[in-house]
This record gives sequence, C-alpha cells and structure tokens, in this order.
Amino acid sequence: MGPALIETDVAIVGAGGGGAVLALLLAQQGVRSVVLERAAGPPQGLRGEILQPNGQRVLDRLGLLDKLPAQAVRSVHRFNFCRAGGERLCTVDYSDLPAPYNRAVVTLPNVAHHAILDALEKQNPGGLWYDSTFTGLRFDGSRVVGLKATRHGEPVEVSARLVVGADGAFSKVRECLGISADIHRYPESYLIAILKAPPGFDEARYLVGKREILGLFPAAGQQVYAFYMIKAGSYEAVKAQGLDALRRAWVRIDPAMESVVPGLVDWSQTGYMPTGRVKTDRWVTDGALLIGDAAHGMNPHASQGRMQAMVDAVTVADLIPGWLKHNTLSAEALGAFEVARRPQVNMLQRLADEQCRFWNTGNPLVAYLRDRVFRTLDRNARLRYRVLSTTAGLRSRPPFSLLDRVMAAGFLPDPRAHVTGG
Repeated sequence: MGPALIETDVAIVGAGGGGAVLALLLAQQGVRSVVLERAAGPPQGLRGEILQPNGQRVLDRLGLLDKLPAQAVRSVHRFNFCRAGGERLCTVDYSDLPAPYNRAVVTLPNVAHHAILDALEKQNPGGLWYDSTFTGLRFDGSRVVGLKATRHGEPVEVSARLVVGADGAFSKVRECLGISADIHRYPESYLIAILKAPPGFDEARYLVGKREILGLFPAAGQQVYAFYMIKAGSYEAVKAQGLDALRRAWVRIDPAMESVVPGLVDWSQTGYMPTGRVKTDRWVTDGALLIGDAAHGMNPHASQGRMQAMVDAVTVADLIPGWLKHNTLSAEALGAFEVARRPQVNMLQRLADEQCRFWNTGNPLVAYLRDRVFRTLDRNARLRYRVLSTTAGLRSRPPFSLLDRVMAAGFLPDPRAHVTGG
C-alpha cells in the first residue's frame, strides 16, 4: 500500500509570513489549500517585529489588524537617525504618510504571525500540517501536479493544481524546480534583544558609526527592541565577552542607553539574526511558483523582507481563482505574478545593498557622505518623503533619480525641497 494521497487546489510549502497569509486569503475565498510546515507548532523565540504600512494593509485585509492584542502592539511615528555618540542627523515621521497606515507598528515577538495562524486554523480546519517535511514534487511530464512529503514521519502525497514554495531562502521547492539561486551571505548580521525601557522612550533611534549600527525601537509594555550589528557568525564570540562588554558597547554608541542597559540581565533576552540576499532568474514554472525569501530574500536594511512576502501572498491570492477557473497554470500564465511584483522587489534589493555600503561602512569619507545625506534629508521634505514612502512599502520605483542623489549629497540645491508626496 502506497502513501496516502490528498487532493487539493493549492499546496503551500512553508507557513511563514508568505505561506500562512496566502493560505488564509485562499480560505477566505473558498479555495482549498494544504500548508506544510516543518516546525512542530507556531513559532516561538525572539525576533524583531515591525509592521510597515504595506504589511498593516495586508493584515487589515485579513481582518486581523484591529484584533491584535492591545497589550502586545505599539505605534511608533518618529524615527531618529543619529551618529554613533547620539548626535541627531535626521528625523522621519510616519505621520506624514496617508492615513490610516501612517505609523509603524511594533509588536511583541510572533504576535502578528500567531494571529494569522490562529485565523487560518479556524478558517481551514485540518489544512495546516505541522511536523510535515517536503521531500519532492510530483510531475506530469514537465508540469508540477503536486508534492511528496512526510507528515509526523509518515509518507504522504498531495495532488494539487498549483504548488507554492514559501519555504525560505534555502528553499527545497526551488531546488526541486531546478531554479538556480544566487544566495549572498552578508558579512554582517544582527544581535537582537528586548529589554525594559524607562518612561518616555517613545521614539525610535537608529545610530550609525564606523562599522557600527544600533537600532532601538519602542515596544509594548514599556520595552525596547535593540538591533546591534555584529560580524556574521560571531554571536557566540560576543556572548563569550560577557554582558558587561555588550552594555558598554551600546552606551558608547548611544549614551542615552545608560538608563536602558541595566535591563539586559541575561543572554536569554537576546537572539541572533543572520542576513542574506536571494536572487533568482525566475519565480514560476508550469504548475508552481515561489514567494517570499524563496524567490527574493533581502537585507533587513530594506525593512521590507517579511512585508514583501505578505504582499506576494496577496498578489498571488488575487490571481489564483482566475487561474483555477480557466485552468491556466502554465509558466506563461503564472508569470503575471512575477511581472506584478518584480519591479518593487528588485528596487528594494538594490536599495538595501546600497544602504549596506553606506551605513555599514568603515571608510571615513563614505561615512562623511552618508551623514551629509542624512542631514540633507532632514532639511528636504521631498526627498525625506521619498525615503519614508519606500521604507513603508508604498513605492515600486527607486526613491532617488541621479539628480536627486546629487541634491541629497548637498552638491546642488533642490528647488522643490519643501514639496512632500509623490
């Protein structure tokens, strides 16, 4: 007797930010789906959670934004960019964006994702398979017609009209599809932490120095997230130096942390976040497609990695009913998804890499130019809005033209410096 065979419309591999959103949107439209998730249950552990406006819009469409527990979310409007040492260079204010998504929403770890998973299990009972590992694809000639997996250690096969790989930067679905990927590991990663903050810590700060970055974001419960750039793979070495060394480093970068670092008392308050970029030459084949990091992982400098997976899910969910109705699941038909999403994704990947070169630099001349640009942005409402709307996920085109870059560097005046929007 062979493996059990399950039939569905869409099989999704990975219940992360893209896969879970897609499955919930499909369930809300009455489209059958099965989601395979390798983990034994919903994610736990520390991770930074900042919902940009485009991510908020997705949660709103799911009917979940206003249902997030009030004690686990915090709205943040002002983000201050500073030099290491504390000197303010530029302030961006999310209040300048169109309502109602004119804020950043900082949540406690996994709050938004748990809300999505809970809603999915209610909307599609039995459709979310934990402890399930993708092992291969099923083909009819060159067309994907399902997948193979193990569920609780037992083999199972799924017959599906569409397979979606939402299984991250090291996607096994992508590998089985024969789609090559350029996976770039950055030399920098991040130590993240959450700790108590004193009253009045209401604005985010992002401090940049010589090969130094420290980001501080207010969180619910009078807490603060800290994002500290370290060499890739050096988390254990940083821990070996001790908490006192970490506290001193943070206070040196931001003297205002003097009142915060006493709250860092145990390494369990910290976590490690590696960084990488994924580029693929195609996202679709006959009967299958990739979303999120499986298709286009990006550096966190873009502030859009998880958000882009969610927007992928919305785009695909809007296209799937038509594909199924007309039985058009060829690579050519599925390519409509890639055409819709590539411009923003490519722009954000390029922008994030450019920010890495300038923000992470140890070159004094490049750092001088970086700080000069920040100061220009503080005075130039037009360019500042361009940067903000890009970070918020509201732009698909690059924020700066070549002329804008010259103006941002302070080498030419901007006659429209006081014009916002656009």
